[in-house]
Amino acid sequence: MDQYSQTIIQAVEKVRTAVVKIETYHTQDQRETLAGTGSGFIFSSDGYLATNSHVIHNASRIKVKLYDGSTFPAALIGEDPDTDLAILKISATDFTPAKLGNAEDLQIGQLVIAIGNPLGFQHTVTAGVVSALGRSLQSQTGQMMDSMIQTDASLNPGNSGGPLINADGEVIGVNTATIRGAQGLCFAISISTAKEVASQLIRFGKVRRAYLGLSMQQIDLVPKLRSMNELPNKQALFISAVATNSPAQKAGILSGDILYAFNNQPVETSDALFKMLTEDKIGQFQYVGILRDNYKREFRVTPVQKN
Repeated sequence: MDQYSQTIIQAVEKVRTAVVKIETYHTQDQRETLAGTGSGFIFSSDGYLATNSHVIHNASRIKVKLYDGSTFPAALIGEDPDTDLAILKISATDFTPAKLGNAEDLQIGQLVIAIGNPLGFQHTVTAGVVSALGRSLQSQTGQMMDSMIQTDASLNPGNSGGPLINADGEVIGVNTATIRGAQGLCFAISISTAKEVASQLIRFGKVRRAYLGLSMQQIDLVPKLRSMNELPNKQALFISAVATNSPAQKAGILSGDILYAFNNQPVETSDALFKMLTEDKIGQFQYVGILRDNYKREFRVTPVQKN
């Protein structure tokens, strides 16, 4: 067997018992009906699993089917529609939890594998490459989800919430969306974002975050620009849009600016900035380093709470 096939088979083997099918039910007029299906993956030995918020939103009952066909009721621990993530918990024991990887190590062109239940076909495997990193995509709430992984690993309805894994079988993203009418444009939420959101959902049942109002895309900084401004960054965040009446707009930040630092700490990815925008930053002056017309500028921004 060729090496490419062997790599995929070995990676899938490591995570297959952690991948689940999710069934949601709605109750109306005292009748319960199947509302939809999706995917998810168990990431802890005590039965916590991740999926998309849009998979389980407004469900009156949630069932989880494991690889061996056994079915368990699931409790909703919390969901965050702005990042399209949700955490469930089941009482199952016969599984090996998925190992979570590090999205910061990803490179464009790297092999990735999606596992899920598209159109009800359980444990379907597709493979592709990382097409781009640091993409922004609008969530169902209208908020921009940053640091998305773009891939050409085929996704279909029912794949939502399943894991995107690397060649070592580590989860590096949560599959979430395709672009209708396009081929090979599929997106996953970075596992770095998912880890942070999951931690808050498990602890508090919700996510509290400081909000700036920026849509951003990760870019490489050319050596000349880095040298001119004595920047340690190899990458930064290109600001593609600034929300109306947002803290960033009020501070004077513009579309087309490049964000390279937050409170004098270099920022290279949306995930890094997300981790810095903690609850204690809400209502307090913060300093944002911006490149505009090739030169450094500093803006004072007061983040607000994003519910």
